Amino acid sequence: MIKLTCLVACVGFSAMPLVAQAQSYPVRSITVVVPFPAGGPSDVVARIVTERMGRTLGQQMVIENVGGAGGTLGSARVAAARPDGYTLLAGSMGSHVAAPVLTPNVKYDSARDFEPIGLTANAPAVIVARKDFPAENLSEFVAYLKENADKLKQAHGGIGASSHMACLLFNQALGIRPTSVAYRGTGPAMNDLVGGHVDFLCEQSVSVAEQIKAGTVKGYVVSANQRLATLPDIPSAKEGGINYQMSIWAGIFAPKGTPKEIIAKLAAALDKALDDPSVRERIAELGGSIPAKQERAPASFARLVKAEIARWSPILKAASVTTN
Repeated sequence: MIKLTCLVACVGFSAMPLVAQAQSYPVRSITVVVPFPAGGPSDVVARIVTERMGRTLGQQMVIENVGGAGGTLGSARVAAARPDGYTLLAGSMGSHVAAPVLTPNVKYDSARDFEPIGLTANAPAVIVARKDFPAENLSEFVAYLKENADKLKQAHGGIGASSHMACLLFNQALGIRPTSVAYRGTGPAMNDLVGGHVDFLCEQSVSVAEQIKAGTVKGYVVSANQRLATLPDIPSAKEGGINYQMSIWAGIFAPKGTPKEIIAKLAAALDKALDDPSVRERIAELGGSIPAKQERAPASFARLVKAEIARWSPILKAASVTTN
């Protein structure tokens, strides 16, 4: 009897059925894998949102940056993790839509290997250039690109990242083929842009808004039909007559098979975080927007992911062939 008791005690909580664990979840800190280096859009949004979620859940949510291969390395790690709610993914349009199309040998299926928890934010892309770029406005910028594209270096956050997707679509819209320079995330790409080592960068507004405001880079166009309130001096693509409209989303996922009770707790905590005025204000300051309540829910988010894969896959394949 003593040996049996010891055996049960030594096996510990980790061996309990996931359904039983779900009742008391969470009892320890939660790791949130951001599949890109620190400082990028996925990282920024994840840190803002999960800090507030952690307060609701009563446990710390720890960000772990696992960059590489357009977000596929970190995403694959979460897809293979134990589905107990303690390893989550701060995924994005890059990791779930662009990377599977543009990165070879991806080790997960975006639509089947994850449990969507909720949509966190949307943001348009902004095209920014080094601060001494010769063009003073959008029309001059477009003319300069068309005349000199083969001499220019265009940076992005890695093959398959949402910034790579933004670059491909921008190049396709203008019919240009600059030299593409891939980095291991937006942070390193932005550092080289500020240092003048590359010429321009395509990235979500949440990653570039503060640099534009600080004057360390020049902003030329927003991939939207209207200007951003936080960047009122930058024209929209529609104003400039450019067919370049895209909204890049971010969200939180759990591994497939995570108990529905855990998904429900996480989704409720996310919903509360996105309703927090301080969270909404911070994301708005960066040029992002909070999805409507009905768009955040797990089921709605799952439908969005499937629809986005179907919508963008052929576009990305075509853009990759014609501009790379």
